[in-house]
Amino acid sequence: MLFQATKMSLSKVVVIVSALSALLSPSTFSAEPDVESTESEIRLVSAGTGVTELVLALDAGNELIAIDSTSYVPEGLAHVAKLGYHRMLSAEGIIALSPTLVVGSDVMGPETTLNVLKQANIQVVQLPATNDEPQLMSNVDTLGQLLNRPDNAVKLKQDLHQQLQSLADKKQQISDAGAQPKILFMLLQEGRGARVGGKGTAADTIIALSGAQNIAEFDGYKSMSQEGILSLQPDIILLSKRSDKPAEQTNAQIAQELIKEMPLLAHTPAGKNGHIQTLAPQALLGGLGISAISAADTLASTLLKQNQ
Repeated sequence: MLFQATKMSLSKVVVIVSALSALLSPSTFSAEPDVESTESEIRLVSAGTGVTELVLALDAGNELIAIDSTSYVPEGLAHVAKLGYHRMLSAEGIIALSPTLVVGSDVMGPETTLNVLKQANIQVVQLPATNDEPQLMSNVDTLGQLLNRPDNAVKLKQDLHQQLQSLADKKQQISDAGAQPKILFMLLQEGRGARVGGKGTAADTIIALSGAQNIAEFDGYKSMSQEGILSLQPDIILLSKRSDKPAEQTNAQIAQELIKEMPLLAHTPAGKNGHIQTLAPQALLGGLGISAISAADTLASTLLKQNQ
């Protein structure tokens, strides 16, 4: 009887332990860990002004661990590391930050760096150049998926479409008003003379979006003399300073500096009427993007005011 009682007690113990084991098994609590495991941490390196602007517009700035030297971030993200130029990235510097994702433009490189990153099992994505609205929207969709922000991508595309539609309306108003204003764009760089932006440049795209005419007929950038610029008689002169930092000078200060260095420009319609204004450096990088659209809209609004 004692043996039988002992045997029954052991059986009961086995049953109880088995029941407790089933209750406490990992599968019992599998729902929450499974959800977390599907949302792996994103450690993002953004290489290119246009890409970084889209990341911020998607409200994904908290995923950033590094940006290239052409990108800007708000003061709240001052802790984000700054890498080199997006065409000359260092694989070692990026790998040291332990990123999970590197996103850049189609000119991000060099190719050897990108290959090393891929071999280190880091996801590398190059977004096509944005020369029109469909490609811009496609890039927004791609980033929205990569950064787990599809709803934000939908909202951003709506906002961008509205901005482009508003810009198109202003462009039509300028066209209806008569002759296109003549605009000259000048890129200022320390240690080098001013260069004028012709056809095929980012400045040319912004000018065309605004509804104005770029009076520089050549392709790319070229140096021009004061006499040559004077002969073109621009209605507006657009200036931009190439720098890794946002411009600290005001529009008026930059205009005064230009006239001091190139006094003949004071005799152009732009100089006489004080129509010399600045263009944000980031608007010239990354193709058709947030800054370029904003710059074109500001220019179009200025042209409309001048026509009133």
